[in-house]
Amino acid sequence: MKWSVCRRSCGERFITRKIEPQRTRREIKESNLLTVCGFPLCLCGEFLMSNKSPKELAFLEDLYIATDWGERFAELVDEHVELPKEGRALYLVAGTGAHALALQARAGDQLKLLCVDENEECLELARAKAVAVNQEAEFRREDLALLSFHDDEFDFVLGNFSMVAPPPLPEIYEMVRVARPGATVAWWLATASSFGEFFSIYWEALLAAGLDEHGAKVEQLIVERPTVQDAEQWAEHAGLDGVTSWTNIEEFDFESGEQFFNSPLITDFLLPTWIQSVPKASRKKVMKELARILDEERHSGEFSLTLKATLVMGTKERAQ
Repeated sequence: MKWSVCRRSCGERFITRKIEPQRTRREIKESNLLTVCGFPLCLCGEFLMSNKSPKELAFLEDLYIATDWGERFAELVDEHVELPKEGRALYLVAGTGAHALALQARAGDQLKLLCVDENEECLELARAKAVAVNQEAEFRREDLALLSFHDDEFDFVLGNFSMVAPPPLPEIYEMVRVARPGATVAWWLATASSFGEFFSIYWEALLAAGLDEHGAKVEQLIVERPTVQDAEQWAEHAGLDGVTSWTNIEEFDFESGEQFFNSPLITDFLLPTWIQSVPKASRKKVMKELARILDEERHSGEFSLTLKATLVMGTKERAQ
């Protein structure tokens, strides 16, 4: 997987909110759409439940996430996105750099790739990789929702939002802003119906643990994932023409509840945001119920977690 994440969600239904094109970057920056209760988008940032340091999470992302989750999105991108032969390209949420460096190698030296992220630990690993493979891709720390670049600066812009929730609307507007008129802008994310198998047993586990009042939080987790149509509309509202999308259905298979909860993808990247609304004193009980129900559901077979991996692409409108 390629990493990920993390916006900590609050009670806001962000998928129903819109950012008006005429709003300034500073106004967007100051809105609650950007910070989500004060926690900005990050690639390997600390989670509520994780006892691992940001550096440890960065290594986990590189060792376990980039090799599975990220590769599934990378295949989708590589199949449908044509790289320019030259110019300047920008890659948002580059993480530890595996996909970005692969793109740079495929494009050649005439395409200058700048990779940005908010997590310095991930960027350190990415820079070390670039040196090891003698790649000239640059890795820089940036505020993704308030990029320091000028308008119309890049010939090609990519964004990896595969584990971001709620929707990264300010970041999408920034991607379009810094792209030159006529440039290709593309990003990828997990869309509606992803992880439905888990949310179903999560609801059951809350009921079994006597925490049925937290069922509304499960509903929020379900509805905060945008539909493909939502994602296409964001692209159009942000100023892209010829918007197209592609979706692949991916599955992650687990042989048991124990394997599920020992997976770094689950334990360190997805689960902390899913159960953060559960009181700390009740989490052990909920986890026990989750494991029990998961093993019962699979009937000695594998438990599959479904991901709807979606790529959205368009070209920035040319100046009139």
